[in-house]
Amino acid sequence: MNKLVVVKIGGNIIDDDEKLAAFLETFARIDGPKILVHGGGKLATRMAEDLGIRQEMVDGRRITDKDTLKIVTMVYAGTINKTIVSGLQAAGCAALGLTGADGNALLAHKRVSAGTDYGFVGDIDRVNTDLLQSLLHLGLTLVVAPITHDGHGQLLNTNADTIAQELATSLGRSYETSLVYSFEKAGVLLDAADDSTVIPRLTPASFRQLRETGAIYAGMLPKLQNAFIALDSGVRQVIIGKAESLSELIAGTAGTTLTHD
Repeated sequence: MNKLVVVKIGGNIIDDDEKLAAFLETFARIDGPKILVHGGGKLATRMAEDLGIRQEMVDGRRITDKDTLKIVTMVYAGTINKTIVSGLQAAGCAALGLTGADGNALLAHKRVSAGTDYGFVGDIDRVNTDLLQSLLHLGLTLVVAPITHDGHGQLLNTNADTIAQELATSLGRSYETSLVYSFEKAGVLLDAADDSTVIPRLTPASFRQLRETGAIYAGMLPKLQNAFIALDSGVRQVIIGKAESLSELIAGTAGTTLTHD
């Protein structure tokens, strides 16, 4: 079975031109088919604040009203996606940027929650694996922005960690898939301010314990929840760590590796 690497990039590295360019150079050198999923919440938040649009987060997830949806679509599907695509092209990597609405790649529905109204936030129903495999077979590297649609003309803001997990899981039926969550931290940390406290291995039991004690919170929660879903769904390995150490993360020599036991 062919190998596929799905990498999600987020955090401050997206806002740093020099670090982003170095990351894309490393990513471009990964052999075989690969997909890059990106976030970009900090840039969207800054733009919203500049326009006087109040932003609200619940457990690391953005509340997306109509005005915020316009902003995240412009930032995610426009500025960030095309910046990454052009950077990969410059590194000699044939890249294609897309959202879930393009080619019906990611079909979703508006989230329904008894406790919180998340607004125009989408939960994924279906991944168009036929389309994605066809593009990968053409030798294209896919750069996926975290915007989906409901099939009825409504765009939806969808968590990039979730998209990475759904892509890795769905394509895992045809590929031996590795999922890497890369951002500015060295991995899952006991002390969020100290990269030397990285936890090399994390199990569901240790995750629950750390969450109960408050050591893991905010944006790390959905990342880890999605990571364990991916493991349970057949993804070969899930690794979380620093974007600047991408080669070592893929090799399993850096970051936090998630295991069942």
